[in-house]
Amino acid sequence: MSQPTEKRTDHRVIVVHRVGAVVVAVVIALFGVLGFIGGLSFFDTQGTPVLGLSTNGALSTISIVTALILVAAAIRGGRIASTVMIVVGALFIISAFVNLALMATPLNLLAFRLPNVFFSIGAGLVLLILGSYGRVSSKLPDDNPYRQERAGDEDPDDDQDLRSLHPRNRAERAADEEMAEAARALVNGAASEDQRRRMADVDQLRNHEDRRARWMELARREDDGSAAR
Repeated sequence: MSQPTEKRTDHRVIVVHRVGAVVVAVVIALFGVLGFIGGLSFFDTQGTPVLGLSTNGALSTISIVTALILVAAAIRGGRIASTVMIVVGALFIISAFVNLALMATPLNLLAFRLPNVFFSIGAGLVLLILGSYGRVSSKLPDDNPYRQERAGDEDPDDDQDLRSLHPRNRAERAADEEMAEAARALVNGAASEDQRRRMADVDQLRNHEDRRARWMELARREDDGSAAR
C-alpha cells in the first residue's frame, strides 16, 4: 500500500473552508446569543425581532448549536470542514422551504418570517459554495489537497505506475491506437468481428498495460495463424 499523501493545511482551499465556516458561525452565533439575551420563550410562534430576523428560544438554541458545529469543523479543517459546510448548507435551504410552508400555521415552532426564509437560503448557498470550493470539480489542479489525497490513497496493485500508460515503443503505440479505434467503432456500432472479439477479451483485464499486452498477443497469434495458412 502507498503512504497517504500529506495534505497541506495552509493551502488556499483549506483556508477558504475554515474561514468560511468561522464567518458563517459568528453570524449565526451572534443571532442566537442576542435571542437568548432577550429572554425569549422557547416555542413562541410569533417570535421577536433580532438583527432584522424573527426568533424564539428554539431557533436561538439551534443557531448556537449550528455555530459550534461549524467552528469545530473549521478547527478540524480538510475534508470534514468541507463536508460539514455542504451538509449544513443543504439543511439551511431545506429548512427555509419547510418553514415557509409552516409559517402561517400553528406548527411554526421556529417563529420564521420571510426574512428568515431569505436568510436561510442565502446562508445555505454560501455554505454550499464555500464547502464545495476546490473539491467538487472534474478538473482539480495538481496541488489541490483533495486530488493529492485521492492520489495518495491509490493502491499500486489496482493502478500500476502511470508511466506504463505511455507507450514505450512503436509496437505499443500502434496497439494503443488500434484499441482506441476499436473502442470508437464499438461505440458507433461499426466494429468488425475481429475488433469486437479482441475488445471483449482485453476488457476483462484490470489495467491498461495488461490490456495493451493482451491486445499485442492476440495480434501476434492472428498474424502467426495467417502466416501458417
